Amino acid sequence: MATKKVPQRRNKNAGKSTGKSKSAKYFAKNKAARDKKNAYNKEYHASKKRKKYRAKLNKANREMPNKKGEDKSHTKSGKLVNEKRSSNRARNGRGGKAKKK
Repeated sequence: MATKKVPQRRNKNAGKSTGKSKSAKYFAKNKAARDKKNAYNKEYHASKKRKKYRAKLNKANREMPNKKGEDKSHTKSGKLVNEKRSSNRARNGRGGKAKKK
């Protein structure tokens, strides 16, 4: 018995950009708002608290390197563990509400 050949279907979205988020579009159009946001971000990321946080993450990456396709994941207790990128990023999807863990 021969198997029936099914023609390949073309992905309708192939080659099309899905676009930007609403906020990205807004900041692209409004230079004053974008400048204000960038000034805030510059100050925020230069704070001692942020530098300390980045140093902690860098240290964790040195001590426990990721395998290919893995991220650092924050557990509820605050520990950092290696986890598959897909499952880590899928958890905090729409609304940022944790679904697993």
